[in-house]
Amino acid sequence: MQTIKKGICFLVILLSVNALFAQKGISISIENSAAAENAKSFYSADDSMIQYVGRIQNTNPALPRFWMPGVYLKAKFEGNTVSFFLNDEVLYGNVRNYVEIIIDGKLFRLQTKYVNNKFIINGLKKGMHTITICKDTESGNGYLEFAGIICKKLLSLPPKPDLKMEFIGNSITCGFGADASEIACGKGRWYDQHNAYMSYGPLTARALNAQWHISAVSGIGMIHSCCNMKILMPQVFDKINMSGDSLLWNFNEYIPDIVTICLGQNDGIQDSTLFCNAYVDFVKTVRSKYADAKIILLTSPMADTKLRAALKNYLGSIVDYFHKNGDTKLYDYVYEKSYNGGCLAHPNLKEQKEISNLLIAFIKKNLKE
Repeated sequence: MQTIKKGICFLVILLSVNALFAQKGISISIENSAAAENAKSFYSADDSMIQYVGRIQNTNPALPRFWMPGVYLKAKFEGNTVSFFLNDEVLYGNVRNYVEIIIDGKLFRLQTKYVNNKFIINGLKKGMHTITICKDTESGNGYLEFAGIICKKLLSLPPKPDLKMEFIGNSITCGFGADASEIACGKGRWYDQHNAYMSYGPLTARALNAQWHISAVSGIGMIHSCCNMKILMPQVFDKINMSGDSLLWNFNEYIPDIVTICLGQNDGIQDSTLFCNAYVDFVKTVRSKYADAKIILLTSPMADTKLRAALKNYLGSIVDYFHKNGDTKLYDYVYEKSYNGGCLAHPNLKEQKEISNLLIAFIKKNLKE
């Protein structure tokens, strides 16, 4: 299990056009710079020693592009400094993504500043280091492209964990509104408190030593999405860019062992027949892609008493249906209270951790081989 340190502080210093972030000797500056492939010790993004996990468009392997929250990459290197290049779509000309950078066990949550961003990390001790870069914001924030890394020497990583997980859901699964450590709730823009890396899915996966995918869009539902959204999860589940309902995903690239589905908050209380029929059809779609996966249907951690009771009945009947038809690798789990301590009544970081802990306990108890 990876240990996640709480109470992370950022020291923010403005240096002309650069933002410098420091923590316990490590500093990160961001420059407006595209990747220079002829630079000394430059390793292209398609180097075999860099690991990627997530729904990624690899039309150009040297410039992998990704939209979904929680997509992450890892690299191991030698030296006391490292730089990497990350291009941001800058959707609508002013929407910039947040990323989580994890190095030597320290977490930095930073926002891009430019279209072409060069992240420069200094203050590392001599020796070997591992860096993880994770997209904290979701597909509605546009894409990121990893454009390469500069370091003294790139090293081979251990193999990826064998266990694979996928977390299907809505804003709760995206980590919406969870992290108000830098920008308070009600301040900034709608995505300023996103933290996919510290949402319940990746927390659960890391605790179980698993890879993870987040397949989620804020506001999305099974048969009804909020906020005048025109997409539903069954419609976009097969896409690389779910919010844009575009670019077909090749499911053969990642077949999870455990899948959770956390939908219903945006649907609300619906006609039970319509909702359950649509849910059954969606589970059949998931099962057609992942024949052997164990699938857990979750009630919404944000649900009030009435919605929780309704979802409990819906999901219980759905699981019964599949069990009676021979699919016994289906489970349901009910969150017995509401988690509304974050922005716009979403779970905050502490609550995301509790949601994860309950899910971990359920998996360990009920999904043993």
